[in-house]
Amino acid sequence: MANTIAMPKNIVPMIESIGMSNGLTSVFIEVLSISGSMLAKTNREREMTIWLAQQDQSVVGIGTVGFDIDEMPWTIDTFEEEKDFMLRMIAYAITEAGWEKLSYKPRKESVKPCLEQLQTMIHAFNRDDVNLDNYLEWSEIDEDDDRPTIPPGYPKCVKHEVYLSCHGCVLCNNGS
Repeated sequence: MANTIAMPKNIVPMIESIGMSNGLTSVFIEVLSISGSMLAKTNREREMTIWLAQQDQSVVGIGTVGFDIDEMPWTIDTFEEEKDFMLRMIAYAITEAGWEKLSYKPRKESVKPCLEQLQTMIHAFNRDDVNLDNYLEWSEIDEDDDRPTIPPGYPKCVKHEVYLSCHGCVLCNNGS
């Protein structure tokens, strides 16, 4: 199995999807989680980073973490800030920021083109393309939930300094 990150079908012109092997997907999510954790200053930026970290194949299953860009937890009110943050996160990952936290050396020639394609997709994605149903479902925090989607207080992994999701640390889960 493999994973695909795609634009919603209704966006014209269609932008090529990112098709990745399971291993490449793990690297892709890990480097984005690292850069997002290094850059996030606001709660929304932390939440966007945590959402990406939740696409952790080592927990949710191999070949099951592909998504369309409109499935991300975008909002209408802060969309432009969220988009700017995502673009900064991707650019920072492309510069290899924080890659030393990984227990392996990513194949730059494989991961960087995927990051650049995600950058193209985010540039093309607009506020009118936001699917609010996805955000409302994802953002609900139940005070009595033992494993909330967004851990209270936005804790970070002590070892890797990346934001924890309901699945823990994406890097620890993958053996880094």
